Amino acid sequence: MKIARIETFLVPPRWLFVRIEADDGSAGWGEASLEGHGEAVVGAFEALRDRVIGADPRAIEDIWQVGYRGGFYRGGPVLMSAIAGLDQALWDWKGRHYGLPAYEMLGGRVRERVRAYAWIGGDRPDDIAAAAAARRAQGFTAVKMNATADVAMLAAPRFAEVIARVQAAQGEGMEVALDFHGRLHRPMAKQLARALEPLGLLFIEEPLLSEHAGALGQIAALTSTPIALGERMYSRWDFRPLLEAGAVDVIQPDLSHAGGLSECRRIAAMAEAYDVAVAPHCPLGPLALGACLQLAACSPNVVLQEMSLGIHYNEGHDLLEFMTDPAVLTPVDGHLAIPAGPGLGIAIDETRVRAAAATPHRWRNPVWRHADGTLAEW
Repeated sequence: MKIARIETFLVPPRWLFVRIEADDGSAGWGEASLEGHGEAVVGAFEALRDRVIGADPRAIEDIWQVGYRGGFYRGGPVLMSAIAGLDQALWDWKGRHYGLPAYEMLGGRVRERVRAYAWIGGDRPDDIAAAAAARRAQGFTAVKMNATADVAMLAAPRFAEVIARVQAAQGEGMEVALDFHGRLHRPMAKQLARALEPLGLLFIEEPLLSEHAGALGQIAALTSTPIALGERMYSRWDFRPLLEAGAVDVIQPDLSHAGGLSECRRIAAMAEAYDVAVAPHCPLGPLALGACLQLAACSPNVVLQEMSLGIHYNEGHDLLEFMTDPAVLTPVDGHLAIPAGPGLGIAIDETRVRAAAATPHRWRNPVWRHADGTLAEW
């Protein structure tokens, strides 16, 4: 058995699907979405094809090592996203080959479902209460919202507005996680973390950019609110110093950015040794979410799962549209069931994917600027 073909599909709204095919015609699907840089990941597959076409698709770990180490240079969002999509597709193919969900090949299931949360906005002033009520009607009991728009390194605090938005969502019966989105610098993050202390948040996310992980200890010392970080970290080596510093309570690896199911399973196991929870980042497509649920199935410290159903990024196509059975990823009572099907547990409508990818997306995030003209974090 050999890998005969690797295809990529830039599927609107901003996803990159990967299809591998063995020489007997059998196939597996994965997702290598890297928001705003899809074309770069497509380019990274040129080198991966040269290195792994002809390999035995059952040898997932060896293929992962070749993808990561075989080209001398390693790590970073582009290469690790390409490896992630390939890795997911290999687990999907292998599960279908043997008639097993991926989690059965990774040690077996530790849970039947995982709590899910959805996004309700917060970038700019809007009706947070109405958005939270709509999520409640969908069965969610937890939501995430952005804490601020662009914020200067030093600015007069507007914390009352942030607190009011959180309380509006909580008034609709929601538990709230607040995403700083790396937009704050240390002087402001310290103030906001302390101001939010009484609200009983699920967690605060990215109070600082991941490259400032060493300063997180200062933020952690000011609040008992759990601190979450990790969507912009791409391997176990990136996460290791964060865990060793002891300043983070929840890590958020993205299974389409951080080396796929194989690497994120290792990251979750490493986090377990530090008594740190895992809440995978996933504002992406159905294949990414399917991979996340395989991780949740076999990793006891996964506590929450993000999903992109109805998120504002999904213009033209929503999360469930490319699936042959949308029920598999439909939340029930605020939870997602662990898919029992083979591989990633979901089935993709290949005809629809090929038709949508005939007009590839060119998604880009906004570019924000402060009042003085300097670039702001988005």
